[in-house]
Amino acid sequence: MKYMNLGLAVAMMGLAWGQTPAFEVASIKPNHSADHRTMFQMTPGGRLTANNISVKMLMMMAYQIKDNQISGAPGWMESEHYDISAKPEGSADQEQIRLMMQSLLADRFQLKFHRETKEQTIYALVVDKNGPKLKESTGEGDLLGPAPEGGRGAGRGGRQGVRIGRGQLEAQGAQVSMLANQLSNVLGRQVIDKTGLTGSYDFKLTWAPDENQGIRVPGDNPGAAPPAAPADAGPSIFAAVQEQLGLKLESQKGPVEIFTIDHVEKASEN
Repeated sequence: MKYMNLGLAVAMMGLAWGQTPAFEVASIKPNHSADHRTMFQMTPGGRLTANNISVKMLMMMAYQIKDNQISGAPGWMESEHYDISAKPEGSADQEQIRLMMQSLLADRFQLKFHRETKEQTIYALVVDKNGPKLKESTGEGDLLGPAPEGGRGAGRGGRQGVRIGRGQLEAQGAQVSMLANQLSNVLGRQVIDKTGLTGSYDFKLTWAPDENQGIRVPGDNPGAAPPAAPADAGPSIFAAVQEQLGLKLESQKGPVEIFTIDHVEKASEN
């Protein structure tokens, strides 16, 4: 006999009755600071804390979609930011928290949308003909700082971290699926992991940002012009992936699910 996690069972019962799980308490306050850095954290037990986050980014995290999958969003969904603190009635895992985030968007921001599938250009991330250059993680990197006493390293099941900036991406204990996810954000298109690589890796990727690609990293000021890259800044993102990681981005056509915004409102401070 197979047993189901009680919290997940409760969540599924709610879905069966047409009710998406919701946070017991949620505080939403506009953030008017000049700091463009965004912090997002889900702690064990299900508490959600987000500082300086846009509604568009919250939607991307709640539905696990990319920027290019959202259509018809008003400008303020990206330019205006909020501080959010929320907790469930009991404990909840990450999947349940994402469902609660969806309820938060519907209840507090009156978000309504419809889905449709469109054929778009996507990228397949594959292994280059000369083989991958990824380094298996040993947990000895310092991206996350020293491991706590008795703690595990960054290998499989251990500590994981990623740091991204304009023209650079550094990861510790990361899977290739995470790399594909970050490349999707950089390129503004879906990147599908077709490498077949299943390990955890430490790597650093540097490239010259191509401003014509609309490259944007979390925390950028959407109203400000991005700085121009110097002429000797380095290779393109495509060349960097191939030369530094031994992987390759291949352009393909594929179906992409699009979330078209029908209605959304600004949340009032509480």
